[in-house]
Amino acid sequence: MSNQSWPNPLIEQRADPFILRHNDNYYFTASVPEYDRLEIRRASTLIGLRNATPVVVWRKPDSGPMSELIWAPELHIIDGSWIIYFAAAPSKAIKNGLFQHRMFALECYDSDPLSGCWYERGQIRTPIDSFALDATVFQHQGKNWYLWAQKDPLIPGNSNLYLAELENPWTLKTPPVMLSHPQYPWECVGFSVNEGPAVIRHGDKLFVSYSASATDENYCMGLLWIDADADPMRPTNWSKSAHPVFTTHWLHQQYGPGHNSFTTAENGEDVLVYHARNYTEIEGDPLWDPNRHTRIKTFNWSADGMPDFGIPPAEQ
Repeated sequence: MSNQSWPNPLIEQRADPFILRHNDNYYFTASVPEYDRLEIRRASTLIGLRNATPVVVWRKPDSGPMSELIWAPELHIIDGSWIIYFAAAPSKAIKNGLFQHRMFALECYDSDPLSGCWYERGQIRTPIDSFALDATVFQHQGKNWYLWAQKDPLIPGNSNLYLAELENPWTLKTPPVMLSHPQYPWECVGFSVNEGPAVIRHGDKLFVSYSASATDENYCMGLLWIDADADPMRPTNWSKSAHPVFTTHWLHQQYGPGHNSFTTAENGEDVLVYHARNYTEIEGDPLWDPNRHTRIKTFNWSADGMPDFGIPPAEQ
């Protein structure tokens, strides 16, 4: 299926989209506007996700550390189990300029994650007890890796990107290393942010895309990369683009593209999954505006093996 034949948006009012292709199906999860539950939908095609029935697999409790602002779920398979990673807060309060999110995991042993039982596995604890969110996992060099965004009180800004090896799906095995922090002007508009990492391998390189700046029209994507055989726990092995790689397109009226994931189309093409709005006039905090819609597009690779994400296509 070509990029032009996909509806844009693919799914309305679903931010922070994540699509997992597994066996003969696609699985979709994302932040819902109410920030109160975790949903999964499944289809045999990418276009089928548009009208697939969402199944609620977990709802936030009335109180406790997971009782508010359920953000950015991702669905993964690790050692034969389904895992959902998400961020949650004990309240909507902002303290020291930030929400109070921490990272959590659910596990399902059943073959079908839509009908199976999900078990709370608690908080993924990191050495710093601070604002943390947007975890993803990937397999590389025979190991399971955990990659996320977190605030370090000693570093200016809202969040940096950290990497650690996993002992099990909800326990870090190694001390984290910081891969990136907001340093360029385009990463620091409104807020100094590196968040929403996503991983893709191509050729002899491993790539990490991420999102930067405030969640309005300034939101955009950056890129890190490393040789696939290099040690990912050595920050000096990583390279970072000095320029954003996917940004607002004013002519197409696509604003703030970001918080992406990657999947493949039925024909094997690489697909960028992301959210964006179609207007800039937002009343109040952009986080409470529900119209960050899920969108998808194919992308290409340049002759030197780097991704070329192109521009956000216009709505159709």
